[in-house]
Amino acid sequence: MTALPFIGVRDSGVGGLTVARCIRRLLPHAPLLYFADTAHVPYGDRAPHEVRHFALSISQFLIEQGAQILVFACNTTSAHALEAAQQKFSVPVFGMIEPGAKAALQISKGEAIGVLATQSTVDSEVYLTTLERLQPGTPCWQIACPEFVPLVENEQSESVAARRACRHYLAPLREAGVRTVILGCTHYPLLLPLLQDEAPEMVFVDPAEAVAQEVACLFEPPTPLVRGLKSDASDLVLSNPCPTKPEHSPLTKGVGGSNDIYFVSGLREGVQDWIEKLMNNTAPDLRRGPVFDLPL
Repeated sequence: MTALPFIGVRDSGVGGLTVARCIRRLLPHAPLLYFADTAHVPYGDRAPHEVRHFALSISQFLIEQGAQILVFACNTTSAHALEAAQQKFSVPVFGMIEPGAKAALQISKGEAIGVLATQSTVDSEVYLTTLERLQPGTPCWQIACPEFVPLVENEQSESVAARRACRHYLAPLREAGVRTVILGCTHYPLLLPLLQDEAPEMVFVDPAEAVAQEVACLFEPPTPLVRGLKSDASDLVLSNPCPTKPEHSPLTKGVGGSNDIYFVSGLREGVQDWIEKLMNNTAPDLRRGPVFDLPL
């Protein structure tokens, strides 16, 4: 089996695991480097220049560890740092905004679209501008949900407080008759059962699947497919390998039969629990990552 490159996935915390999970389903043999910046979570109430600093610093670290693909599994980071990262780094860098917007437009068929997101993502108006660019005139309702990320990070996604928050944030969308809602933060799919229970008439769009499909499109079978036969995922190779891959990656094989490696810059207890739940990895290789504080 041809060795596949590391795919670097980064988020402020555990929410990006929802994206990593989708990538794992489509590319089961591609090793992942996951970075949870729990030293600075949540990103949603931080200034754009802070988010850019964290995103670019962590991206550089992941590339130095051998990542040939980067996924910004965070809508706030995608809003404030994706363009800068794509200009700075030679590896492909994927964000969450446009894939989520495209998926929602396919479902809404011209009707209004709701966005549940962090305050920073809402303030950036990135979903408004992206939807307008893709389909001019699309009505969009944005709702900032500051309680959601702390609830997920503290493993309270099924609590009474979480249900109350879901009901509160969905209320204006229900009053407006919105039926298609983008989960504009990668933490929010972990609240999906409650959201669906509170608003069964709504379709909640998780951009993670669309992003994973875009990542998978970078890979191709090493030989042409024979009609009637399908290539196994283990035969995939990167169609355009990055020439900047380090000759000697400092990483060693992960534990528990997996090549995935997880870095945490701050608290790690909740991260390990979510890895075990979402990635089916009962012995994750969880390592202490660097803390990229703002320079004084």
